[in-house]
Amino acid sequence: MKLSRRRFLQLGAGAATALPTLSVNAAAQSYPSRPVRVISGFPPGGISDTYARIVAAWLSQQLGQQFIVENRPGAGGTLAAAAAAKSAPDGYTLLQTTSADAWNATLYRNLSFDIVRDFAPVGTISRGSGLLVVNPSLPVKTAPALIAYAKAHPGKVTMASAGVGSAPHMFWELFRAKTGVEMVHVPYRGGGPAVIDLLAGQVQAYFGTFPSTIQQVRAGKLRALAVTSPTRAAVLPDVPAMAEFLPGFEASIYVGIAAPRDTPTAIIATLGTAMSSALDDPGIEQRIGDLGDAPLRLSPAAFTKLVAAETAKWAEVIRAAGIQAE
Repeated sequence: MKLSRRRFLQLGAGAATALPTLSVNAAAQSYPSRPVRVISGFPPGGISDTYARIVAAWLSQQLGQQFIVENRPGAGGTLAAAAAAKSAPDGYTLLQTTSADAWNATLYRNLSFDIVRDFAPVGTISRGSGLLVVNPSLPVKTAPALIAYAKAHPGKVTMASAGVGSAPHMFWELFRAKTGVEMVHVPYRGGGPAVIDLLAGQVQAYFGTFPSTIQQVRAGKLRALAVTSPTRAAVLPDVPAMAEFLPGFEASIYVGIAAPRDTPTAIIATLGTAMSSALDDPGIEQRIGDLGDAPLRLSPAAFTKLVAAETAKWAEVIRAAGIQAE
């Protein structure tokens, strides 16, 4: 049977249209066929880097290709996110995303990316709370007592942070917004120097992460007043949740993986399934617990909602406090 010229051109056009779809599907089915880089916005050795390497090691084991952590610290993680957003949406460049990306959306002006619009959430691994601690020389043993003491001694109590825009700073600003209490904010270049001065009594209070403060609390070198999670933490069951004093108070850090927008859904599904299986592994669960955090299992859709909700929540806090990244 002979084909008319018009019919021949129609069939050719249809085949050409199908080629990109076939190519994408084939690439997704064979994914990953080469090493994958996971960009982390924080330096090696910190808690964020630790989580990035836990995820990368697990994905390497499960998917048969190396997932390599690439540290791109600077500007609160925005340099890493910008690099990932510009990458090809083929599954071979991923972003280790944290709550910092949610508050960076408001802290930094004129970002070249939008954390909600330009990324496809893949999966989550953990959610960790903060720990309000004070130097034992401060005559308070509860969070309400700290609030009362600070109000009775305006300008006398110092609240350390790991720098403007850091998690300790954000947690402090939420606490300040909820209580109306004023303390002297002392920003440091990182959590390490802040804890050192807190132990020495140079500053008096701090919203630290569990890994940075729990050992000093257990040794009696710091006094824990409250955790910032909605309920008490299993690792410190005698320390009350801030929500017991301030209903609705919640401040935490999520850790997950995201891919550039338009990454094929089949690749997102492959990665998401592998990440979810990590939380079924007792060794991974124990490592998360040892860091003072809790496993967080969310689908990509639920993760999308979490990122949007956290971005909106912290935007309100940041704007009310008039904070800008330095």
